[in-house]
Amino acid sequence: MSIFNILKKSKDEFPFRDSRNVASITCVHVLDEHKPILHVNHDVDDGCWQFLCGDEHNDGDARIVALEEIYHLDKTIGEVANLEYGKNADRISKDGKWIIS
Repeated sequence: MSIFNILKKSKDEFPFRDSRNVASITCVHVLDEHKPILHVNHDVDDGCWQFLCGDEHNDGDARIVALEEIYHLDKTIGEVANLEYGKNADRISKDGKWIIS
């Protein structure tokens, strides 16, 4: 398989309707400490995605990254790629089942 086919396949597998470069919010715990993403929020106001570890946070913990970067960190978030605006998804561990609220 050529590198072109590998890259094309990779691009085709992105599960989100949003662009790959959409700004998303995550926390320092996910990026720097490699904690699992346990809480996902899809804001009703502006459609922004938030991917958080579930711990307590302050404003200094926030990081802005491309949606594609978050997906590459944890492909299991693809399971909630169709999360409606205003909805949240939570799980108790990286291997846990997402619960939508």
